[in-house]
Amino acid sequence: QVQLVESGGGLVQAGGSLRLSCTTSGRRLPRYTMGWFRQAPGKDREFVAGITWGGIGIVYADSVKGRFTISSDSTKNTAYLQMDSLKPEDTAVYYCVVDRHAYDWVSDSVEDYDYWGQGTQVIVSS
Repeated sequence: QVQLVESGGGLVQAGGSLRLSCTTSGRRLPRYTMGWFRQAPGKDREFVAGITWGGIGIVYADSVKGRFTISSDSTKNTAYLQMDSLKPEDTAVYYCVVDRHAYDWVSDSVEDYDYWGQGTQVIVSS
């Protein structure tokens, strides 16, 4: 089994920044794609960003393009989500995800991700 542990959530004012981290542990996977989803109260989970093994391919949701930056360090089995210019509508629980079947492409579908973290809360006040 693979465990994902997220950190870095919190409360921030609009226009501020936060950096989320996600580290995988447990069963070793050869290569995989990592990403982030989020879920706001009363809404479905939505794709935020994803990054392929080695960071060659990166995909962002339109709602975060130009404000969020995803990166990874394969030597540390860790992915990061730098969130700048945060807006109140970014308020959500953010989930780190792993797609063990893909390492050279990024899916924006919930169903394609095999492992999920427990989630970290991000609250952006206006």
